[in-house]
Formats: sequence, C-alpha cells, structure tokens
Amino acid sequence: MDSTATDGFCAADIAALVSATLIGAPDCRVYHVASLTSAGARDLAYFSGSRRGSNPQACRAGIIVCRSQDADRMPPQATLILVPNPQIAFIDIVAWMMPQDHAYSGIDSSAIIHPTAQLGIDVVVGPLAVIGAGCQIAAGAVIGPGCILGRNVCIGAETELVARVTVLDDCVIGARCVIAPGVVIGSDGFGLVSEHGRWRRVPQLGRVIIGDDVDIGANTTIDRGTLDDTRIDDGVKLDNLIQIAHNVEIGAHSAIAGCAGLAGSSIVGKHCTLGGGVGLAGHLTLADGVHITGMSMVTRSIHQPGVYSAGTPLDTNARWHKNAARFKQLDRIAHRIQALELRFDADKNPDEENV
Repeated sequence: MDSTATDGFCAADIAALVSATLIGAPDCRVYHVASLTSAGARDLAYFSGSRRGSNPQACRAGIIVCRSQDADRMPPQATLILVPNPQIAFIDIVAWMMPQDHAYSGIDSSAIIHPTAQLGIDVVVGPLAVIGAGCQIAAGAVIGPGCILGRNVCIGAETELVARVTVLDDCVIGARCVIAPGVVIGSDGFGLVSEHGRWRRVPQLGRVIIGDDVDIGANTTIDRGTLDDTRIDDGVKLDNLIQIAHNVEIGAHSAIAGCAGLAGSSIVGKHCTLGGGVGLAGHLTLADGVHITGMSMVTRSIHQPGVYSAGTPLDTNARWHKNAARFKQLDRIAHRIQALELRFDADKNPDEENV
C-alpha cells in the first residue's frame, strides 16, 4: 500500500498520534505499511503477540508497533512504538497514513434519482445508481456505482454503499455503516404456507432496520420481516455470504463470520460471536455474550453466556466411518448399559425387594 505523503511519516508523529512511548530514532521515516515478515526498512509493521511461525527478531521494518512487554524481542535496529494494543494502534495509524478517497465525487450524470428523493450535503452518487421515490440520504453518504435504492429508503450520515448494493422499499440504514458489494437488504423472507399440496407466499410487510456503525460483507442478504421488522443493532459486524432471515434480531456489537445462516425469528444477544458456517434454527434466542465456534449447528436457545460448540471434529476417513457407525449404535448401547446397571444393583442387593 502506497502512502500519499512523498516525504514519509516520522516516528515521533506516529507515536504522538497514538499516545505511545517511542524507543529509538524519533526522525525515522516510513512510507508504507507491511506485515512483520515482509516489511523492509521503509515500512511500518506491528506485533501483537506470538503466532505460529512468527519471529519478530527477523523483522526488518523501520518502525514496529508492539507492546512494552515485547520490546526486548524486537530487532535492535528497529524504532519501537509501544502501545497497550498494537492491532488497535495499527488501525489508527493506517487510517492516518492512508486516508480513503473515493474514485468519484458529486452526483454522476448517469445516476437516476427520483425527484422526491432528498439528498443531504456532500452526498456522493456513483455511476448507474438508482435512488427511488421518497428516499432520504443524509449528509456525506456514498451511494456507489450500480446501487439500487427502492422507495422510502433512509440512509444515515457518512454511510457508504460501496457498489451494487440493493436496498429495497422502506428499509433504514444508520450512520457510518459500510455495506460491501453485492449486499441485498430487504428482500422478501422465505414465508410460505402449504395449501392442498401447493405453496402460497406469505406477504412480507416488515422492514429491515440497521443501526449505526454496522459493517456488512459482500453478498450477504438480510430479509425483511413478515409483519414486524428484522433488526441489526449498532456496531454489528457481518462477514461475507451470510443469510439473515426474516424477523431476526442481532444485538449490539455482535459479530458473525462468513457463510453463517440464521433462520427466521432467531434472536442473537449483544456482544455475541458466531464462527464461520454456524447455523441457527428458527425461533431461538442466544443470550448476551454467547460465542459459537465455527460450523456448529444451534437447535435450542442458549440462556447463559459462554463458548459453545457442536459437530464432529475432522479425522481420517477410515476412523470417521468407524465412529459414524458407532454413533448409530449409541442408543442401543445406552439401553444395554442401563440394563446391566439394573442387573448389577439387583445382584448387589438381592434382599432389597423383600424389605
């Protein structure tokens, strides 16, 4: 990643930015950021703790952001920026060194904007975007190329729809959100009723309400509610390729990894995490602070915070087949054990029935 400053960034300014302690040369300059393993003398890198295969002593970065307790593990030639949380400091440093600029500004001539739509100051509308009747776009929002907004959509201040995002009628997105390409918000939920062997579609009349500071990854879909709304609260982070069904509620500052699927009317509490590929059955509730490990299937509500897992760990194919066969025998084995326990107790206390 290239910096826009031709004379680079000096260590003293970087340390001041993140209120850090500086060890080494305050006039050391860097021009790029890089990983610990690939950084050179003109780069800044960070070290947040030991990872498999990492060797900070071998790092050649000019500046390394790290914790004070790791300072003696750093190479002697590096200038150190000492902070409590290197990863958080690195985020702030990159935002300062490499501010994000949009490839376009203003309203592109190819965009289609309904005359009743209201756009705040400094709103950016990219090529071929479509903004429907009654939409309200707050100041500083970015509607990227190819985005489609239905009727009466509300977009909060400084929210960015990156590209090809579809937000359907009446949905609301808060401030400072980032919605990645391909996201669909407000499509009909999977509501069907069988009548004489044929499916009939149930009207989906609710909305999707998204809070502030929410990030939604590429190609994630969030269905509108049937009657009430689907709700994503403040600070929620959603990865790519997630399915959020109708009337789901996700509490503030929860995070969900890619390929997860949440069935209708699931309720996820605050500060929860769901690993990649997690599935939630419908109409269940997760309490605040519940963490589900990857590829787990949740079929019942969880009322206590903690870490939960499900599924069969990876094994060799031959051993997996043997264990799968044993799994099918567990019920029969359990009954045999129960019978043996009863028989053992009877043999141990032969006169008990006559007392």
